Amino acid sequence: MNQLSNGFTLFLSLLVEALPFLLLGVLFSSMLLFFVDERTLVEKVPKNPLLGALVGSMVGFLFPVCECGNVPVARRLIMQGAPTSMAIGFLLAAPTINPIVIWATWVAFRDQPEIIVLRVVFSLIIATIIGYVFSFQKDLSPILQPTIARYLKFNKRQKAEPVGLLKASSLQQQAAVPTMLKPGTYLLGGKLGQTMRMETAAMQATVATSPQSKPVYDKMRLVVENTIQELRELGAVLVLGSAIAAAIQVLAPRELILSLGAGPISSITTMLVLAAVVSICSTVDSFFALSFASAFTSGSLLAFLVFGPMIDLKGVGLMLSIFKPKAIIYLFALAAQLTFLMCLILNLHFI
Repeated sequence: MNQLSNGFTLFLSLLVEALPFLLLGVLFSSMLLFFVDERTLVEKVPKNPLLGALVGSMVGFLFPVCECGNVPVARRLIMQGAPTSMAIGFLLAAPTINPIVIWATWVAFRDQPEIIVLRVVFSLIIATIIGYVFSFQKDLSPILQPTIARYLKFNKRQKAEPVGLLKASSLQQQAAVPTMLKPGTYLLGGKLGQTMRMETAAMQATVATSPQSKPVYDKMRLVVENTIQELRELGAVLVLGSAIAAAIQVLAPRELILSLGAGPISSITTMLVLAAVVSICSTVDSFFALSFASAFTSGSLLAFLVFGPMIDLKGVGLMLSIFKPKAIIYLFALAAQLTFLMCLILNLHFI
């Protein structure tokens, strides 16, 4: 009974301390996702792949989103023709390189300011390196999901062809499409039972639902709807993560925690696995890591804070909407290796 009471107290303390930051992060991400024009941002990205990766990694200051909100933004950046290095850099760094997460980390680790600084520095370096590595993939079709790849080809053709020729080409394609439903098409409720390719509908929907093209009332409605949706999804993850943290602290044998947390290698490996499995939001993961601060090395805490926002089970599911599995495996391996290496150097030489 005493363990149950301690676990419930720890669970509530984690939840109450982290909830305001989750709410603030969701509000900021909802506002900026709908009022910042990604097209203008893409046009100003440096052409140099390394600089592009660095800029993409730092764009999180403009888009304070967690690892749930960064995937839709990265998807839109890719579809707007952003360089691969920028999109990958943003995808990996945005959940950490943003003011909300930095503030939350400071609140949790105000007695260890080096954790705050190194979390930002490590995340920036890893995201920039991986973004630069992916910049060598000139043709994105092999690593993107088919719908995104077809959209990119459509977008390039749209920019290359004059408007009149593009309309004529579209009319010829429509004339060649039979009216019977075929794989890859669906019936619309529009005129004459017309059919349309699914990727074509997605392209039209992307343009039609561009936030910048909507009136103020519709933008505000979208902000409210997005805020409610993210709170429902991320709030459930926060509750689950807080419960797991409390359960581990109360139920796991103290000797086991100390043995895993004291080793420079075992502590990092344990926290890397925990970061991927727990899948807690980057807005509040610092409070989760804080509960292990007394038993684990600083390098292992950084491994959790750096790797978790980049690659976790929840984020992998979202990334599958953009990339094929082999690209995600490559991302996972690179991020894990770089995080492990940097945190191991920290454990062995600076602690």
